[in-house]
Amino acid sequence: MPDHFASAQNDIASADRSATLRREKLSYLSMMDLFRDLSPQELADMDRQTTMSTCRAGKILYMPDDTGEVLFLLKKGRVELYRISPEGKKLVLAVLGPGAIFGEMSLVGQGMQDTFAQAVEDSVLCVMSRADVERLILAKPQVALRFVEAMGRRLAQVERQLEEVAFKSIPARLAALLLRLARESGNMTIVGYTHQSLGEMLGTYRETTTQALNEFKAAGLIDIGRKRITILDRAGLERIAEM
Repeated sequence: MPDHFASAQNDIASADRSATLRREKLSYLSMMDLFRDLSPQELADMDRQTTMSTCRAGKILYMPDDTGEVLFLLKKGRVELYRISPEGKKLVLAVLGPGAIFGEMSLVGQGMQDTFAQAVEDSVLCVMSRADVERLILAKPQVALRFVEAMGRRLAQVERQLEEVAFKSIPARLAALLLRLARESGNMTIVGYTHQSLGEMLGTYRETTTQALNEFKAAGLIDIGRKRITILDRAGLERIAEM
């Protein structure tokens, strides 16, 4: 009898967790700008068409050879989009946070365009199949327009990143990166980035990044702590970023 009682309790707890996750997913989808025009019934349909999954930091979500049959909606955590050069150097094109969508290039038959997506923190994702996305955008032109806008922003960001790597000095790239990270976080203190990860976003080596950061610190532009950088002189960084 106790075994049956314990089993029933476990079943109830599992059902409660599933119901909670479903409510969280539906709430998340309803708050996304991408889906703001959908009716309650359409959101409920999307809820049935999407799955919510968790992944550990370090998990690769897709690679360049993948055909790209799903769209990812990031609910929690951080995901890097990056490329690997023929010499094996990693260049981070974007670091995505909650609310971001990625894998959208698959919707126009472009595959993953030499890009990797990797979780850099434990993350929670909603995943939607390409077929379901295609049905949605055919039925809802305004959603299709927002997908196009999202792709345009992503491509512009990648183009800007590659242009900076090709034409700007390390100090200028680092200053621009710190300003962008501060702007995105809404705070002059940037947290969660190692010198290695910053170097990968700059397309350079950790040692080069550390040297440039120390020079900024010596000049009174920033203060450095463990995975923490505080901007002290924003105007000074802006001048360097324009060089």
